[in-house]
Amino acid sequence: MPTPPGLSARDEPIMNLKLYLLSRITAAALLCLLATVAYVLHRSAEQSAAQAQNTLAALGKQLEFQLLRVSAGEKPASPFPDFDLWKQTGSEPGICASYLANDGKTMRNYCKGIDLSTHYYPPHFAELYRHLFGPNVDRQRLITYNGQIYGVLTVSVSAEMAIARAWEDVRHLLALSTITISAVCLLVYLAISRALRPAQTIVEGLHRLSLGDLAFRLPSFELLEWRDTATAINQLADNQQQLLAERQKLAVMLMNLQEEERRYLARELHDELGQCLTAIQAVAAGIAQTARQNCPELIIEAEQISRFTEAMQCAVRGLLTRLRPAELEELGLDASLRSLVASWNRLGKTYYSLHIAGDCRALPDSLAISLFRIAQEAISNIAKHAAASQAAITLTVAGTEVLLVIQDNGSKTNLPLATGHGIGLLGMRERVLALNGRFDLSIAKPHGLIIQACLPLKQPDE
Repeated sequence: MPTPPGLSARDEPIMNLKLYLLSRITAAALLCLLATVAYVLHRSAEQSAAQAQNTLAALGKQLEFQLLRVSAGEKPASPFPDFDLWKQTGSEPGICASYLANDGKTMRNYCKGIDLSTHYYPPHFAELYRHLFGPNVDRQRLITYNGQIYGVLTVSVSAEMAIARAWEDVRHLLALSTITISAVCLLVYLAISRALRPAQTIVEGLHRLSLGDLAFRLPSFELLEWRDTATAINQLADNQQQLLAERQKLAVMLMNLQEEERRYLARELHDELGQCLTAIQAVAAGIAQTARQNCPELIIEAEQISRFTEAMQCAVRGLLTRLRPAELEELGLDASLRSLVASWNRLGKTYYSLHIAGDCRALPDSLAISLFRIAQEAISNIAKHAAASQAAITLTVAGTEVLLVIQDNGSKTNLPLATGHGIGLLGMRERVLALNGRFDLSIAKPHGLIIQACLPLKQPDE
C-alpha cells in the first residue's frame, strides 16, 4: 500500500492503526444497525397485527350491540351489519372489514384505501417485507348473540399500509443512525488520535535513537501505559549512552596503550637492535680491512655480512617509521604526512598528492596521531587493493574540527566497501568513532573510493 501524500513512512503504521480501529467500530455499529432494523421491522409487523386485532374487537362489539338492539325490537336505520359507526369513529386507512353470514347470503365489505403517493417505499424493501411477513395481516372473529353464531367478521391490514409504515420507521431509524454513527466515528477518531498521539512521538524518538542521537529523551505522557513505555525507552537510551561512553573511553585507552607500545618498540629497536647492527657493521668493516692484509679469502664473507647488516638496518628504519615517525614528535603532523607521501611516491606505482589547509600545530597529540594513522592505513590499503594511479589526501583544519579526505581513482565501483579489505577500514572507523568523530565512505565518480574522517578539535576529556 503506497504512503499517502504528506504522510511519512513512520506515520503510516499509526494511521493504519487508527483506520483499523475506526473500521472495526464502524462494522460493529453497522451490525447493531442491522439488528435494530430487524427489530423495527418485527415491531412494525406486530403493530399491524395488533391494529387488526383491536379493530376486529371494536367492530365485533359494535355488531353484537346491533344484534342486541335488533332482538330488543328496535328498527335500525341501516340493515345489519351496519359499518357506519365504525367508519365514522374507528376506521383507518389501509384497513378492510368484511362480514359473512352463516347462510352465505348476507355479506358486507368496506375498505378505506390509502394514498400511495404520500407513502413511498422502495420496491426491493417491499419485496423483502412481503417475503418476511406475508402479503396481508388478517384476523377473524365469530359474531354471536345468546349462544347463537350469526356470521364471521374478518379484518385485514393491507400490505401496502404495513410496508409504508415499516419503511417510515426504518427511514427515520436510518437517518438517526447515520447521524449517530457519523458522530460516534468522529468522536472515536478524535479520541483515538489523541490517545495515539504519544505513539507518534515514540516512533519519532526511536528513529532518532536509531540514527545515533542517544541524548534524546521522550517526555512524560499523561496515559500510564505510554508513560511506562517512555520510561523504559529512556532507560534503554541511558544504558546505551553509558555503554557507548564506556566503549569510547576504552577505545581511547587502547589506542593510547597501542601508541605507547609502538613508542616503546621503536625505542627498543632504535637503541638495542640499531646499536647492535651498527656494531656488526663496524666489526664487518674491521674484518674486511684485516682480511685484505692477512687473509684475502675472508673479504667476500665480510662484505656479505656488511650487505646483510645494511639490509637489516633499512628494514629497521622502515619499521621505526611505521611504528613512530620521528617527524611526528619533532616536526609535527604536517612534516610526517609529507614524509609519508614522499616515501610512497618513491615506489612509483601510485602518485599521491597532499594538500594541507590550516595550522596542524593547533591539533592535540591524540588527534595528530590518529590522523596520521588513518592516512597511513588508507595509503596502505590503496597500495594493496585499489589498483589506483592517483590518490589525493586533503587535510583541513578549520574552526572546531579537522577534516581528512582521501580519494583514489581505483577500481572500486560499488558498496559494501569493507569486503575483502581485512580490518583496515574497520580500524579507521573505530578510531574515528572513539574520538567522537564521523567516518564516511562513498564511491567516487566514475570509480574509486572516498574516505572522510571528521574529528572535533575539543575532546570531552580535555
